[in-house]
Amino acid sequence: MARSLRIERSGGVYHVINRGNYRQDLFSTEGAHQSFEDCLFEACEKCGWVLEGFCVMTNHFHLVLRTPNGNLVYGMKWLQATYANRYHRFRKVHGKLFQGRYKSLIVEENIHLGALQHYVHLNPVRAKMCTVEELKNYRWSSYWYLRYPRKRPSFLDLSGALDSAGGLRDTPAGRRKYADYLQWLSTNTPAQKEMAFEKMCHGWALGTKDFKRKLLESEGLLKDGNNQTIRLEGKELQEANELQWEAILNRGLKILGKEIGDITNDRKSAWWKVWIASVLKQRSSATNVWIARELNMGVPQAVTIHVGSLDKVKLGKTKEYQDFIYEFTK
Repeated sequence: MARSLRIERSGGVYHVINRGNYRQDLFSTEGAHQSFEDCLFEACEKCGWVLEGFCVMTNHFHLVLRTPNGNLVYGMKWLQATYANRYHRFRKVHGKLFQGRYKSLIVEENIHLGALQHYVHLNPVRAKMCTVEELKNYRWSSYWYLRYPRKRPSFLDLSGALDSAGGLRDTPAGRRKYADYLQWLSTNTPAQKEMAFEKMCHGWALGTKDFKRKLLESEGLLKDGNNQTIRLEGKELQEANELQWEAILNRGLKILGKEIGDITNDRKSAWWKVWIASVLKQRSSATNVWIARELNMGVPQAVTIHVGSLDKVKLGKTKEYQDFIYEFTK
């Protein structure tokens, strides 16, 4: 069963991105920018969102959202549909406005929130639309509101950006230091790499492997005994798929009393490897390439050969094998 991955959590933090259909310029005028900002602010009030950063470019937008009520899908559907309706009505045109469904990455905030806010604020600089010094005049960004605290809406919270830049306070002095920090960060490639700037728009989550595993567990995708064949859609969700496969493999090792070291030390066609491979083939979308690599079974074709031979050598009909399979359905 193919499915996309949309994780909604109360208090979840997300990096949300979308662009114009065929990369068309959606925000080429001041009026279009203002209209989108109005819709965004209405959505925040309507949904109870906390806006922790945003930047609207010419043909795309970045949002950093916290959803206390766990309603990202509803809110984004309302935001995009409302802006599209107003855009079409004003310009008297029809047709698909956005590229498709928005992209959202759920964020492990203690690890990535501050870095994500810096990344979003520097977006016009990376696009060579302005320098860091000129960034203070880029109107369609939460960085502009940082400079004008009296104009900030109540739901806009930029404390995370200031705090992660060295525990800065929301004062004139703190805001000046944040500008200096962005100037330093904009030219410091090692610092950007350490903050994982290159991953901010890729994949399905920003965080550690343990964080991502727990997210999948919360969705029931790593639940013991899960007998669905689930493959999440899109190349960027490969990591999520592999976490599911890894959970099944580790469960198989535990049931059979095997250790990770046994994978390397035992022969490629060991009976227990074949048993685990058979479960992976039955209960997941794991590829032969992945199974062969993780179980040290040789070439990918060997997985099909060994799993297919279970009945021939009667290993698949033994009580021990049936008991092993039963453990996955308990």
